[in-house]
Amino acid sequence: MYGLARPLLFRLDAERAHHLTLAALDAAHRAGLSSMLGGAPAPLPTEAFGLRFPNPVGLAAGLDKNGAHIDALFALGFGFVEIGTVTPRPQAGNPKPRMFRLPQHRAVINRLGFNNAGVDALVANVERARRKGVLGINIGKNKDTPNDAAADDYLHCLARVYALADYVTVNISSPNTAGLRDLQEAQALQRLIGSLREAQERLAAQHGRRVPVLVKIAPDLDDGGIEAAARVFGDLAVDGVIATNTTIARTGVEADATAAQAGGLSGAPLMDRATTVLRRLRAQLPATIPLIGVGGIVCGADAATKIAAGASLVQVYSGLVYRGPALVGDCVEAIRARRDTADRSLAPER
Repeated sequence: MYGLARPLLFRLDAERAHHLTLAALDAAHRAGLSSMLGGAPAPLPTEAFGLRFPNPVGLAAGLDKNGAHIDALFALGFGFVEIGTVTPRPQAGNPKPRMFRLPQHRAVINRLGFNNAGVDALVANVERARRKGVLGINIGKNKDTPNDAAADDYLHCLARVYALADYVTVNISSPNTAGLRDLQEAQALQRLIGSLREAQERLAAQHGRRVPVLVKIAPDLDDGGIEAAARVFGDLAVDGVIATNTTIARTGVEADATAAQAGGLSGAPLMDRATTVLRRLRAQLPATIPLIGVGGIVCGADAATKIAAGASLVQVYSGLVYRGPALVGDCVEAIRARRDTADRSLAPER
């Protein structure tokens, strides 16, 4: 069905098509027709961060910033869904237009800027959802909060969503909030994540359960930045890392007129760089810290490549724009095939 709808959606402004698609998913879910859009793949249980996922393919943050479409998204077969990024206070984000497709490259540029209704609205939406699956909540800071006060925003969001989240992601890597990526600098990262780890332990004692806290990083870190971040994550024993967010680079799309648009590039051109960062992190992080691979997955083989590079789980987003919900099942089956091959290679000879 998505193949029929895609030409019509591509005639619309990208952000308008985004909202129309979410409305259609909600309608299909209410009518019990979600299986016609993709259908749930066969289970492929995966454990990470102390959680058990029905399959290792998740939805990346950004598609459902306010948690208003959780049940419809789970019905597409995702092993987990991550909502957000959410900020303490509502904010409109950057001026429109702010989303752009590059169809020739199976890519998207966005400069949305954490547009969301605020953490209280997200909490209300999550409380209403049936949430049949593992739910992650991605938190950020308001654009007018200076970096020296950023921890207050993250701590506020963490406390508000803690009781409802299966895991929480700290987004310090969006290129669309001025100065946000400066929080990835080693000393700033140490202070911020240290504060959040202390709060996490207090909240665990308060709520009687420990919710994993993950950190999402940018693909544009150089080798020194990756090494410094890995050292901080290892020293503070974070629960996991998501690699990566969108890129400010335009490698592979330079000739496309749309490439001149400001914002983060996602989709197929991001695959190589995001996977390189993932691989380098895996080599430098303790084995006890799992990774989620995201960035550039537009087919099942891409998902399997992320697993081979060291990811325990993967996430998709921009690939859905070009492939639709069928991408979820393709990724699950490719990872299943890779596991089966690995299991056979490890089996003792008879």
